[in-house]
Amino acid sequence: MVTRREFLDALAVGAAGLAVGTTAKSYGQILGSNDRLNFAIIGLNGRGYAHLSSLQANKSAARISHVCDVDSTILQKFAESARQETGESPATDKDFRKILEMKDVDAITIATPDHWHTPMAIAGLQAGKHVYLEKPCSHNAAEGEMLVQAQRKYQRLVQMGTQQRSSAHTIEVVDKIHAGIIGRPYFAQAWYVNSRKSIGTGKGAPVPPQLDWDLWQGPAPRRPYTDNVHPYNWHWFRIYGTGETLNNGTHEVDVCRWALGVDYPKRVASSGGRYHFKDDWEFYDTLVTSFEYDDKMLSWEGKSCQGMKYYGRDRGSIIMGTTGTVLIDRDGYEIYDLKGNKTSEFKVGKTTSSSDLIGRDSMTDAHFANFIAGIRKGEKLNAPIAVGNVAVTMLQLSNISWEVNRELRLDTKDGRIQGDPEAMKMWGREYEPGWAPHV
Repeated sequence: MVTRREFLDALAVGAAGLAVGTTAKSYGQILGSNDRLNFAIIGLNGRGYAHLSSLQANKSAARISHVCDVDSTILQKFAESARQETGESPATDKDFRKILEMKDVDAITIATPDHWHTPMAIAGLQAGKHVYLEKPCSHNAAEGEMLVQAQRKYQRLVQMGTQQRSSAHTIEVVDKIHAGIIGRPYFAQAWYVNSRKSIGTGKGAPVPPQLDWDLWQGPAPRRPYTDNVHPYNWHWFRIYGTGETLNNGTHEVDVCRWALGVDYPKRVASSGGRYHFKDDWEFYDTLVTSFEYDDKMLSWEGKSCQGMKYYGRDRGSIIMGTTGTVLIDRDGYEIYDLKGNKTSEFKVGKTTSSSDLIGRDSMTDAHFANFIAGIRKGEKLNAPIAVGNVAVTMLQLSNISWEVNRELRLDTKDGRIQGDPEAMKMWGREYEPGWAPHV
């Protein structure tokens, strides 16, 4: 029997050979301008359907050749949806490792639970695949560092799924901010609100026959199956998920730091709690975080169970400067003068909602188009992993600050916690023996 370590080592050897002398641009030339890329979608219950939709929107350059999920019911349902939408029947498998062995798979997309994101992405890189990875790119900050290192080592592309980076109106207004439309920007506020229900108290139960619970857990330390984790509520358990901050805050905080032109802050302070319900939910449902820079500040506010909107919106970002303010969300932007009078606006024409847990939209279509062009033509990625990982690490630090209940001081070069060994222990995680990722 081949062990997981032997499997990954073999992939690494093969990928090293593939990577020698191969850049994204030359790889695109090798494919040829008329060749379609073969994509495998891994993790199919929710966001995977947006991947299906966006790959179909880019069908002249890409096709869905494989789909993968550890739940056979979810797998077969998705495969049938793919057949209906694309007219082709993708190959199916419950084990992503078999997908990575397929030489005809050019790229994988990952929409699994968070604890799988980095280990699976690194395995994909080691197998010579390009990777489209949903946010957050990692379960913890140490994994984010490893993933950036792995991308550089194996010379394949990794696009993080912060699709607003490919939104035309967001690119436009951020360019305007950088050009001085609101003077010198110095304060940004990001928010997300929803009215999620209680997840209750889980009960031990037999593993459903369609679910490979051991493979679902993968790198996470083993726990008995309970009836309120799969397929969605894993978000709220620390061993698998990262809370609302990484689940949704990643998008808006990334827009804010992009608009402000900042990377890692010098201080982060976070406070909140699980106030709305008493159940198995292990994170906060209400959180307020501040990120402080030398001459700028960024704040994040998340409310998972209280749907009162901010500025009439479920989610968004607001950037304030010395001569005005810009409000940005997925549906457009508004510009205000220093007294709060609206001076201009742009609307996409339709509205999005935080209750939409799949997110089929033109931004995701454009984000996939950018990723595909990066592979085929060497186009610059809008959200390469080295860029995407900054906001993710910032928000993982927000979680750590909440956990230890104090402000953290950071090294602004890499976000590492300074002078607080207890907090720094939370930089990484424990893994199930034999399942830890390695570069």
